[in-house]
Amino acid sequence: MSDNDNGISGFGWFLAGLGVGALVGVLYAPKAGKETREDLVASALDARDRAAVLAQQAQDRAAEFAAQGKQQVGEYVDRGKEYYDRGRTQWSQYVEKGKGLVQEQQDKVAAAIDAGKDAYASATSESHS
Repeated sequence: MSDNDNGISGFGWFLAGLGVGALVGVLYAPKAGKETREDLVASALDARDRAAVLAQQAQDRAAEFAAQGKQQVGEYVDRGKEYYDRGRTQWSQYVEKGKGLVQEQQDKVAAAIDAGKDAYASATSESHS
């Protein structure tokens, strides 16, 4: 932000210096009125041209900054998508791993129940025999 303030302030000082220089030139120049007016018009036209050049440079610089900003935003968006995709993939892997562990535990519990039933059946059949 201070760069913009310095640029505007510098342009203001440039115009002030131009005006003071033109005034000093008029006061100390031993020329006729017509020549002085022509010189003032020439100086004003020159100042206008310089101001137009400075304005164009400022516009070009602003366009350059805008392009850089768009590029950086695009990079941040791409990086965000990459992190999102990576997180989603890891989450899916954890869910699948969790499903596998649950199934494994269910199988162990079912095997233990079956073993318990078999042991009970075998114990009750031995006691009846």
